[in-house]
Amino acid sequence: MAGFMYILKCANGTFYVGSTKNLIRRITEHETGNGANHTKRYGPVELVYFEIYQRIDFAYYREKQIQGWTRKKKQALIDGDYPNLKYAAKKIFRANSINLPWTEWPEGLYRRPRNHYRRPRYAALLSLLYLPAD
Repeated sequence: MAGFMYILKCANGTFYVGSTKNLIRRITEHETGNGANHTKRYGPVELVYFEIYQRIDFAYYREKQIQGWTRKKKQALIDGDYPNLKYAAKKIFRANSINLPWTEWPEGLYRRPRNHYRRPRYAALLSLLYLPAD
């Protein structure tokens, strides 16, 4: 059975992402206030984007994926700006933007991992296995 993933734009400008088997019925529910609490509170709503999937679980998975995106990335998807989708949510760090290795980053910009100089836990066991024979 087919499934739909959809994005609604509410009256206050926020996006609502959902999935359903019957898109027309679900949008009608959102418009009448019988849908989700978010659309009831910030309605009326406008359908701005949808995708069709062969199965509802694929649509649900895509819904959860897009719900984790930033507003900027959702807007790029709605606008069809596919080349910039992968850059829309990336945080740009100063040193990383000029492609320096982390060893050359300015002091205080990057902290080494806590275990950087620590031996692995199993190192003591390995040293017992390879004791020199007397």
